[in-house]
Amino acid sequence: MTPLRQPDAQGAAAGNPLLRGEVELGEAHFARIAAVAKREAGLHLPLAKGTLVRSRLTKRLRVLGLTSFDDYCRLIESEDGKAEFEGMIEALTTNVTSFFRESHHFDDLRERVLPRLADTARKGGRVRLWSAGCSTGAEPYSIALCLLEALPQAGELDVKILATDIDRKALAQASAGVYPADAVEGAVPAPMRRHILSAEGGRARMSDAVKGLVTVRMLNFTKPWPVKGRFDVIFCRNVVIYFDNDLTQRVWSGFARLIPTGGRLFVGHSERVTGAAASLFTGCGVTSYERS
Repeated sequence: MTPLRQPDAQGAAAGNPLLRGEVELGEAHFARIAAVAKREAGLHLPLAKGTLVRSRLTKRLRVLGLTSFDDYCRLIESEDGKAEFEGMIEALTTNVTSFFRESHHFDDLRERVLPRLADTARKGGRVRLWSAGCSTGAEPYSIALCLLEALPQAGELDVKILATDIDRKALAQASAGVYPADAVEGAVPAPMRRHILSAEGGRARMSDAVKGLVTVRMLNFTKPWPVKGRFDVIFCRNVVIYFDNDLTQRVWSGFARLIPTGGRLFVGHSERVTGAAASLFTGCGVTSYERS
């Protein structure tokens, strides 16, 4: 996940209607939309994002055949509107990802973390990694490619990667494991490309060895987390930027409970572990933390 782009300075001017355009979005309607987004997904939508909200949700109005935000608010607040919740969240979040994005995290993973975990796995130990906010799957598959380089027999051992996101469309692509060829060729190190196969339409497909390491699941951080046991490594990058401070602190504390001493947490370039959980992690690189 990637942060929402900031709107024009004039776009968030106060007043009612808040934003004029093809469909007007008033402050009261914005507040109702923001309340649903926070309650259902933990998304924090300050008034400054009014331009973006109007622009993206106007497209949802067209899809649904609605003519006003008043109609849209009534829909999402009703029992019948639960089906639209996913469409709204998909519209308000941006699934921008790439293979080996923020390469320093993967350098740290390969050079300092995986040698130890590979040794644990060879001795029969359990190894778990989590891509929390996996988007369309480039992140967990990048992790899987690193794992296979460090531990070619990973698929035969107790080694798994959990990939979660709130966006079901993104998860569908992650499950398929098929991407534009140029998205792979320019980012994946050459030695690892042997695990990537050609697919129809000039696309690239993750091999069964890669996909076999990754379990894709839907997860909403505002709901109980369907995870069990410890995670040696958690990637949670550009996720908490969507949340208010309360939910952010709950996420950091939740990770602290799941990561054993010596485990790793990788966060986004604009994120930092703060609050009560900060005392439980030690910085060990650029936006990289070790569980103390």
